[in-house]
Amino acid sequence: MAAKITRQPNKIALLGAPTSAASLSAGHEHAPAKLREAGLVDRLRAVGYDVTDMGDDHPQLYQSDEESPRSRNLPRVLKALEALKPRVEQAVKSGALPLVLGGDCTIALATIAALRRYFRSVSAVYMDRDADLNTPATTPSGLLDGMVVAHLTGRGAAELVRFWGEPPLVREPDVALFGVVRLDHPEEDLLLRSPIQRYLADNVQRLGPAAAAQMAIERIHAAGNEFLLHFDVDVIADFRATNFPGSGGLTLDEVRQALEVFAQQKHMAAFEVTAYNPERDPDGSAAKTVVDIVVSALATRLERLAAAAGAPASAQAPPPVEPVLGQATLPAGSETGPAPASVETSAGQAGLADMAAVPVAREEPEAMPSPPQPPAEPGPDDAAKASVAPAAEPMPAPPEGPESNGADGN
Repeated sequence: MAAKITRQPNKIALLGAPTSAASLSAGHEHAPAKLREAGLVDRLRAVGYDVTDMGDDHPQLYQSDEESPRSRNLPRVLKALEALKPRVEQAVKSGALPLVLGGDCTIALATIAALRRYFRSVSAVYMDRDADLNTPATTPSGLLDGMVVAHLTGRGAAELVRFWGEPPLVREPDVALFGVVRLDHPEEDLLLRSPIQRYLADNVQRLGPAAAAQMAIERIHAAGNEFLLHFDVDVIADFRATNFPGSGGLTLDEVRQALEVFAQQKHMAAFEVTAYNPERDPDGSAAKTVVDIVVSALATRLERLAAAAGAPASAQAPPPVEPVLGQATLPAGSETGPAPASVETSAGQAGLADMAAVPVAREEPEAMPSPPQPPAEPGPDDAAKASVAPAAEPMPAPPEGPESNGADGN
């Protein structure tokens, strides 16, 4: 470790990563600017934070890239990561909490690589409607946004696996997938063999979002490891301002409750917000929803850390977030929608709804098995991103036994 880090609990370093290179379409590159315009910096200062805005990297834009159908726009993705990593390192060294505004989800590789510069072991809470576990060998869409967790854990395109010189960036047992609704078959198969912790939306709702979040923290060793909190806004049910919105899953209030538990942890070393697309938010109301929920979580963090230090809290959590949701409608011809290769599981249905890391219809949620299990809602990388296709029929309930989950991309 190159330097000793002295944490400054009331300081935030804001960084923009305006990239849509790994995405389904353009638009994510405008997210950092639009979230600032929605009042993010002023709101954070109002609850007690000293915010240093470190500005944005050079934008890396989506292109169709038919020449690399299984790893589209890889050079642009690498440029975005190489630009972001040293800036996150600078933020971490300053003692401030890096708050990284994406952009697509691949920015997680740069953020965790920067954390690994100073911390031997880093865990990850990955809040996303999708598990992002496909690889170039398993995805027909080739969008790298749907392969992020695979690359973090050492599988996929060599250039991204080796972005950190000693892969993996994160050990599989130290990753928690949280709020997953969509899965592709290859991801399901992988999770049947993987120690990755997973909390499908159905399980989170059954346990309660705060209890599930606390359980995830304990299971990925985040009481001792520094960890990244990755927040993809499509984890919110019916949130329209993202490339591949979905119905069902975690409500806005459930996401808020979970975020507040994660953000309170003293070992949270960075916080990412990804997948907001201003081009699907013409009136800016969805940006305000994102700002509200992020500020709520970080205000709770400041209050809790101040109380733990025996100092008067300088931040009060803002009032409950007013949702700006609604049934998502996508423009004709948009490259979204589940593909037949994926399987959908509705709330309460047997299958991947009951995860290894979460009890299934048990009276005592504390006593939980750890084996994997089967499918969930269609995955967005291969499902959503490849083409528009009707959702597959839900799988019949499997026999009693282990269960799993997995999903891919925005």
